[in-house]
Amino acid sequence: MSGAKRRGARRPSMIDVAKHAGVSHQSVSRVLNAPETVHPDTRGRIERSMATLGYRRNSQARALKTQSTGLIGVVSQGDTDFGPTRMTWAIENAARQRGYATALSVVRDQRAETVESTLDFFLSHGIEGIVVITPVPALAEAAKQLSARVPLVLVTSGLWPAGNMNVAGIDQELGARRATQHLIDRGHRAIAHIAGPMDWFDARGRVVGWRQALAVADLSAPRMIRASGWTAEAGYDAAQQLFTGQPLPDAIFASNDFIALGLIRALSERGLSVPGDISVVGFDDVDAAGYFSPPLTTVRQPFEEAGRAALELLLDVSDGLTHVPNFISPELVERGSTDFHD
Repeated sequence: MSGAKRRGARRPSMIDVAKHAGVSHQSVSRVLNAPETVHPDTRGRIERSMATLGYRRNSQARALKTQSTGLIGVVSQGDTDFGPTRMTWAIENAARQRGYATALSVVRDQRAETVESTLDFFLSHGIEGIVVITPVPALAEAAKQLSARVPLVLVTSGLWPAGNMNVAGIDQELGARRATQHLIDRGHRAIAHIAGPMDWFDARGRVVGWRQALAVADLSAPRMIRASGWTAEAGYDAAQQLFTGQPLPDAIFASNDFIALGLIRALSERGLSVPGDISVVGFDDVDAAGYFSPPLTTVRQPFEEAGRAALELLLDVSDGLTHVPNFISPELVERGSTDFHD
C-alpha cells in the first residue's frame, strides 16, 4: 500500500530494508510471510539487506509468521445488521484462508472497563492482533485502549489513522455519490435521501456522498429524512414524512436496502409506482435485493475484499508499519427500481 511509514526511528523497519534492497516493502513482507512466492534472486537480496541492517521482526510479527497461536481477535458491537454481520464473516474467512483462527468478542457495553476486560481475555489466550468492526464512534473511542497494547486495525468508514490506530474499510461516500449520480444520469433532478441512524459512520458518509453528487450537478437537496433504524419498518415510517406538506421528489436514495424496501411499500400504499412515479436506489445489495418488487438498484459493498484488506493491514501493522487508509470502492448494481424521467 502507499503511504507506509516507520513508527520507530531507531529500529530498522521493513521500509529501511526495502530501500536498501531496492524493492517494495510488499516484497519484504512476502519474504517474511511467504518466501516461496519470491524469486530466489530477489529473496537473497532482501535477506542480505536484513542482515546488513540488523533487521529483526518484533515479537507480534514473529508470532504471526510462526503461528505460535495463530489466533486473531475480532471485536464487534454485536449488531445483527447486514453490514457488520457480513464484515465479520469476511474477516473470519480471510483469516482462515491465511491459516489463522479468529476469536469473536461482542461488546455491546462499550464502557472502558468492558473493553479492558475484552483485551485481557484476548491477551490471556495469546492473541496476535485485533480487528475491531466499529460502525459507531463510541466503539472507536473505546478501541483506542486496545491500540497501545496490541496490533490493531479498525474497520470503519469515518476515521483516519491516528497514533497506533490503523484503518481499513469501504468508501461509503463514493458509494453514495455513485447511487446519486446514477439517478442524475437517468434525468432525475429532485433526489431526496432517507438517511440511516446518524450515530453510524456509514449513514453519515452516505449523506455526505449524496450531497456531494448533487452539488457537482448544481442541484439542490430537496429533502433528507432520518430513519430511526436500518429496518424495513424504519424505512416505511420515515417514508410517511414524504407525504406531508412538500412536493414529492422524483427519485429517492435510501441509505440501505431494507429502508428502501419499507419505502417502496409506503409508496405503493399511496398508489405510487416504482420506478414509474419515483425511482429508488438502495445500498448494500442484500441477498434478496434482486427479488424485491421491483428488483432493487443498489450499491454493492465488497465485504470480502475489505475483509482481506483488513487482515493484510493487520499483518503489516504487526511489522511496525502504518498506512494511509485505502478504502475499497463499492459498485453500483443496476436493476429495475430506477427509470428515466423527462
